[in-house]
Amino acid sequence: MKKLTASFVLLLVIMTVLAGCNKGDSPASSNGNKGKGGNVVNIGFSGPLSGAAALYGKRTLNGVEMAVKEINDAGGFEVKGKKYTLNLVSLDDKYLPNETGANAKRLVQEYDTPIIFTPHSGGVLALQVFNEQEKFIIGAYTSEPSVTESGNSLTVRIPPNYEGYIEPFSSYAMEHFGKKIAALPTSSQYGKDWTEAILPYWEKQGGKVVYNASIDFAKETDFFTIVTNALKKDPDVLFIGGASEPTAKVAKQARELGFKGGFIIMDQAKLDQMKPIAGSYETLEGSIGVLPLIDSDEEAVPAFVKNYQKQYKEDPSSEVGLNYIAMHAFVEAMKAAGSVDDAQAIRKHMQDGLTNLAPEQKIYDIPSIDEHGGFASTIVVGAVEDGKVVPIR
Repeated sequence: MKKLTASFVLLLVIMTVLAGCNKGDSPASSNGNKGKGGNVVNIGFSGPLSGAAALYGKRTLNGVEMAVKEINDAGGFEVKGKKYTLNLVSLDDKYLPNETGANAKRLVQEYDTPIIFTPHSGGVLALQVFNEQEKFIIGAYTSEPSVTESGNSLTVRIPPNYEGYIEPFSSYAMEHFGKKIAALPTSSQYGKDWTEAILPYWEKQGGKVVYNASIDFAKETDFFTIVTNALKKDPDVLFIGGASEPTAKVAKQARELGFKGGFIIMDQAKLDQMKPIAGSYETLEGSIGVLPLIDSDEEAVPAFVKNYQKQYKEDPSSEVGLNYIAMHAFVEAMKAAGSVDDAQAIRKHMQDGLTNLAPEQKIYDIPSIDEHGGFASTIVVGAVEDGKVVPIR
């Protein structure tokens, strides 16, 4: 399945890259320093900035942008005695892998970007077709393990591998609600892979899968029919996920239809981001998912939350925090590598990048990068109990 998906992505990229490179859309530049030359390092971003996943894409972008602002406001950074500043260039790919590929070609050709961030596995797979040849690092904000296990030497996976969530999520849901599960994940490749991992595990633990279907959040906004069909099977637990906002709508609609069980929330969706759409944590009672950043006990978190709230008028989610750390780590790796444009050297020094992070930047515990290129960060899990999120150790 994964080999077939990669081949399909390759075809899409080949068909659309040339057309995409000639698009007239103007990319957003955070500091107005467009193009080549000077002491400016352009950092690329391609993600969903419109459509159902727009808020998710914007939050990943916000994390990178916040780090860029901090670095530039401090006077930039020095490599081999030369001062540099950063310019963040962002393009909307509408969550479509072929658009990600076309955007990356444009970012490399017009902006010489040594690093391109993208927050979805389909986009990462599209870039892996040619990033080693074009010599840029993929800042991969996806928990999909295959993006690093594929052996691509210039991919850095930012969030934890989602496989680490399967055991604690399943154990909690079974213990508190029962063994019958209905799956209603996002229809993206990430959603398919998550589903293919958790449902067999659920069955091995003695559970039963009573319903399995997916939702295309790019096309569907009313989930009444699919949720009704799932609830007819009398599940104890719903496995749901994708971007936070549409995932919250699925949970809310399930409650409105009388569902009393628990929710397993895929790691892309965040409990704190779901709350405003769901209406309250009471609607999400019994959910287990990623512990919200604002509930973390890391020492650097309170100041980071305060700064983010001041700039963006909302609480920071984990995608904000992890992309923020990644951008700082990339700059530290550039300093250690002695180069701002040698992607291989920068990738080689990513461990130095993590080690040299300042204490105030360590809002997550990420001590190392593994041999495949994934940040080895600690899994943090939270559940909604009695109307509030509590850590699950």
